[in-house]
Amino acid sequence: MKNITLFLAFIGMMTLQSCEVTEVYDEGPRTEVFEVTTSFGSVNNYSRIIDFDRPIGSFDSVLVYHLFDVVNGDDVWRLMPQTYYLDNGRELDYNFDYTRFNVNVFLTSNFNLNTLSSDWTINQTFKIVIIPDGFAKTVNKNDINAVMSALKVQQSDVKKITL
Repeated sequence: MKNITLFLAFIGMMTLQSCEVTEVYDEGPRTEVFEVTTSFGSVNNYSRIIDFDRPIGSFDSVLVYHLFDVVNGDDVWRLMPQTYYLDNGRELDYNFDYTRFNVNVFLTSNFNLNTLSSDWTINQTFKIVIIPDGFAKTVNKNDINAVMSALKVQQSDVKKITL
């Protein structure tokens, strides 16, 4: 009986070792960039969901950049999550989370968001970058220009999303 149990355990271990999980892409990994301008308020709970035109692969990642400023005609993008330190110890966070189907961009703070200046909530622009997961480890993600260059994406390739 002991030999049969050992034999079955051995067969079970061999079977488990031969299992392999692979990711199947319909069209390969995605490398796309979207741009969206939106506003936040109590009506949308300081949150905006941006749907993807098609689901991303389970091995794709999402980066989101906030257009912080324009200096001498050049856009200043900041990788999110991003914390802004305001007066009187107030902290404002631009953050996001994502699924295979959408990205949720939202604001949080250590104060009542209803008291926040509209400079921080109205017509805020974001770039959403879908990249293969391994790519995220090989490029300086803090520099949107480095990311766009590595992806070989031109500004003319950026897809505008209207909410």
